[in-house]
Amino acid sequence: MPPEPVLRTFIAIELDPEARDALSRTQGKFKRGAPDGAVKWVNPDSIHLTLKFLGDTPVSKVSKVADAMAAAREGLGAFDLSIEGRGCFPNCRRPRVIWVAARDLSGSTLVRLHAAVERLVSPLGFPTEERDFSPHLTLGRIARNVSPAAEAAVGKLVQESVVEQIAMQRVTTVKLIKSDLRPTGPVYYTLASAALGE
Repeated sequence: MPPEPVLRTFIAIELDPEARDALSRTQGKFKRGAPDGAVKWVNPDSIHLTLKFLGDTPVSKVSKVADAMAAAREGLGAFDLSIEGRGCFPNCRRPRVIWVAARDLSGSTLVRLHAAVERLVSPLGFPTEERDFSPHLTLGRIARNVSPAAEAAVGKLVQESVVEQIAMQRVTTVKLIKSDLRPTGPVYYTLASAALGE
């Protein structure tokens, strides 16, 4: 028997065009200040608020993951996100990822949604993430083989930048998304959606 096909998938909140535009403008400010070639910038159209990266997902499990995602949002209403703040993972002294934060103005809905997603997809073969959930939107990643000086310059740039609230978004839906990796960049397809507040 041939091996079962697998899809590269993740569960996420999709951003509004206005939020993407705001991220693009903020990314542009970082681009102008960063050393040439030091950062591989993410296309703003590809930026999502990822709740759970699933990775290789057997086709036979897609409907079960979609059911788990739908169950995860039960009892949770729509909420507002404020896109504000900036930082690096693991930190600005050794930056690998440059991000803008997403803050849940309801206080706890986003954290509860994330925890429910983790709990409900885990039995399907997707281990629970050990790191604390840190809601963020990735603007760029440090390029390979970058000099320590260029890396330090990027970290200093991010640390000294101020990113006040650049956008607000009403979150009404969570999605299961397929990612096709292509030479021109990833292409995304929505496999399933689940509305909050239903």
